[in-house]
Amino acid sequence: MNNKTVNGLPNVEIDVRKTFDIDVDMKVLAFEEPNEHVPSIDSSYKFDRETTMAILAGFTHNRRVMIQGYHGSGKSTHIEQVAARLNWPCIRINLDSHISRIDLLGKDAITLKDGKQITEFKEGILPWALQSSTALVFDEYDAGRPDVMFVIQRVLEVEGKLTLLDQNKVISPHPGFRLFATANTVGLGDTSGLYHGTQQINQGQMDRWHIVSTLNYLDPELELKVILSKVPSLDDKEGLEIAKNMISVANLSRQGFANGDISTLMSPRTVISWAENYHIFNNLNKSFEITFLNKCDETERVIIAEYYQRCFDSETVDSVAEELENT
Repeated sequence: MNNKTVNGLPNVEIDVRKTFDIDVDMKVLAFEEPNEHVPSIDSSYKFDRETTMAILAGFTHNRRVMIQGYHGSGKSTHIEQVAARLNWPCIRINLDSHISRIDLLGKDAITLKDGKQITEFKEGILPWALQSSTALVFDEYDAGRPDVMFVIQRVLEVEGKLTLLDQNKVISPHPGFRLFATANTVGLGDTSGLYHGTQQINQGQMDRWHIVSTLNYLDPELELKVILSKVPSLDDKEGLEIAKNMISVANLSRQGFANGDISTLMSPRTVISWAENYHIFNNLNKSFEITFLNKCDETERVIIAEYYQRCFDSETVDSVAEELENT
């Protein structure tokens, strides 16, 4: 591991306008060299201004930042791509039901030393990250187990020290340690029924997050650029029309979900998958079916076919309708 990067502090200045293509006069500190924990740069990534500014505030001013929004909007990727351009080591942890307090803090493990088996304490990811210039990202924060959430609460304060009771040890955070989280809800529980497993978050804990930013889906123009960067084969006259119509279908599904007409929506991730599957199968209807339609409630497929009909020509619609009847 590159100790210059992990144990030190950022030492070079970068221009936000040039690096993130955001119209703002601002410079932030970054590391000169990456290490193995710095995410790879996606040169085609499109940055949302408000979300990027919130994340940069987290890195620059050591703010605890939570990004909230619908699935597939790029919350975790947004943090990673900012970290990638700052050469800041970044580790993501998905707070699913299998992540326990022991996983975060560490546990005793039997190891072989000088030919003998001994029991020694192995630090978990949280003490390791806390002692280095690492950005720790808790994905699906609102799905974390209560015992895990109270462990995290200890380090949410900037000067919050972590006490390892089993080791009689108190760990102070490294000046370069940063903490982020992503969530589908904002700690108030799931009222839509879309995100099973999420729960309400202790409001005393929510109060410790300095910045909560909402990341919405991209504008159609930006979403189109993202799709074309992922599937360059669509970057011609016919392909552009297809990609635009794909986005139109997605936006109708998002509006339908917001109105309560359907229970499944097309995220930008789904649209990209649709475009990629279209490139693979060269069949618009088939790619739509296997990417999105098969995930939908059967009682809602007529509504979704109507969205399709509004955006594509009659020949395509007739084919989709026929496939729906045969489903």
